[in-house]
Amino acid sequence: MAKARSGKKREKDAGDQPQLPGTPSSARESSPASATRVLPMQLQIGDRISDETGEWEVVSRPHTTAGGKTAHVRVRRADQPTVIEERSWGAHERVAVKRA
Repeated sequence: MAKARSGKKREKDAGDQPQLPGTPSSARESSPASATRVLPMQLQIGDRISDETGEWEVVSRPHTTAGGKTAHVRVRRADQPTVIEERSWGAHERVAVKRA
């Protein structure tokens, strides 16, 4: 025989659950200086990407290969415009971008 439920329901409070690791806090989200994280196909010409080799500027629209699983974009060094490379990411990866 099934047990009867009590009439009480547990109230959920947003403060009960801890912050997930890797989730940005509300303070960092509202900061204008923070970088936006976008999918590679959402990159736009003029966006800036920083990594261990320096700061890069997107110079062409992204395109995909391998059935849409890999995204490629041409970038150039911000301080040396003659240096141009093609960067590749998995289409599901997020890229930190500074929008102009």
